[in-house]
Amino acid sequence: MTTRYRFRAAGPSGKVTRGTLDATSLADAGSLLLQRGMHPIDLSLAPPGTERRPAPRQQLALVFRSLASLREAGVPLERAVRCTLPLATGRLHGALVRALAQLTAGCMLADALSEGDAVLPPLVTGMLRAGERAGQLTQALAQAAEQLEHEAEFQARLRQALAYPMLLTVAGLASIGVIVGVVIPRFSILLNDFGQELPPSTRALLGLSSFVQHRWPLLLSAAAAACVLVWQRWQSPDGRRGLQSWLLSVPYLGSLQHSLISARILRAFASAMGAGVPLLAALQAAGEAAGNAAILARLEQAGTMVAEGQPASAALATTKSLSQLATDLLAVGEGSGQLGAMAARAASLLAADGERRLQTLVRMLEPALVVLFGGLTTFVAAALLQAVYSIRPGGT
Repeated sequence: MTTRYRFRAAGPSGKVTRGTLDATSLADAGSLLLQRGMHPIDLSLAPPGTERRPAPRQQLALVFRSLASLREAGVPLERAVRCTLPLATGRLHGALVRALAQLTAGCMLADALSEGDAVLPPLVTGMLRAGERAGQLTQALAQAAEQLEHEAEFQARLRQALAYPMLLTVAGLASIGVIVGVVIPRFSILLNDFGQELPPSTRALLGLSSFVQHRWPLLLSAAAAACVLVWQRWQSPDGRRGLQSWLLSVPYLGSLQHSLISARILRAFASAMGAGVPLLAALQAAGEAAGNAAILARLEQAGTMVAEGQPASAALATTKSLSQLATDLLAVGEGSGQLGAMAARAASLLAADGERRLQTLVRMLEPALVVLFGGLTTFVAAALLQAVYSIRPGGT
């Protein structure tokens, strides 16, 4: 499991640079800095809260696609970075400006971009570093751009699929809140003035409304406390791994999540292999694309098994790091000597299957929410109408 370290180091030109990096130990962090041609001055564990999210995938994909295209056209790297600067904004623009200065001093692109603010996902950094060492930087840039484009496209489709159910949930909860908190209390005053016994459904509805009206601070405090507890558990590596492992065990939703994660891992693995990354290093780098601590722990266990001599497909199947379909296809790829190509094929199949199942889930979720909120509204209307009819002359 990697840990984030904060460093202060002198670069090749003597300039002191501050930043953070991920490593398995303090000694490993020092070795990584020395490999980058930097001499550590101060190295310590990064305090909690120093982790920063990478730049948006869509913007990163645009920048890397531009760099790959310019390099394919024979443009020198420094000039390609300078020409790409107008496409970047915010933290990414600042990182490219700093990288340009580092490139002028003879630093490698992956090291220049990984210094200071962590704008790149670890997987992309690993792909660039492996490509530079193999003399295939242009191909590594293209592979990284393709990986980032896939991730950006999936995130956009996921947000689009969940937009309507989320809007429906917010609107439904707001409507129920107005009915329970505003309409029913006023209606109860009118009903109490008649002094007649109300139907059971109406009494239950008025009791619920009264409870919410008088106990809402307690309910709000309990909800806030629950959110804080979940957030604190999520911030803990063990807690996050436990929650994500539990989510993977949820029927249907867990298998759907596993398929989508497997697709991301396999696509990243295929891209890393295509950029010249060795098998074990590619497997380790692909784990950074999982975005799931539970799956990452399984992948690290599988990596240990591969280092001991087991086939990658067998190790992944034993640890259940990937879905069954993925491990079956990888076994075929290993047998034919086309592991990278089969990983890319498996990623496409799993992504298509996962997105199809996700769309099915969303299509089922929409009518379920309509029925739920419609049923609640119908119950409220029926309870109030029963009360109205019960106070009419001759009513029951």
